[in-house]
Amino acid sequence: MSCPVCDKETLVAYKPFCSKRCADLDLAKWLNGSYALPSNDPDDAEEMFEAMEQALQHPDDSSDEKLH
Repeated sequence: MSCPVCDKETLVAYKPFCSKRCADLDLAKWLNGSYALPSNDPDDAEEMFEAMEQALQHPDDSSDEKLH
């Protein structure tokens, strides 16, 4: 099996990656939204706008319940 980031042979300790570096690069892609799939569902957009409005109205609220 080859590493999905760089195509080198994988190591058991980091499977399916070849190294911690490649595992971290993949995690960074997840965290910054590079792997996000676009949605055409209008309900998704409505929920996002409501969550953004709520966050702007209550910036000190650290609960992320509104984002789910």
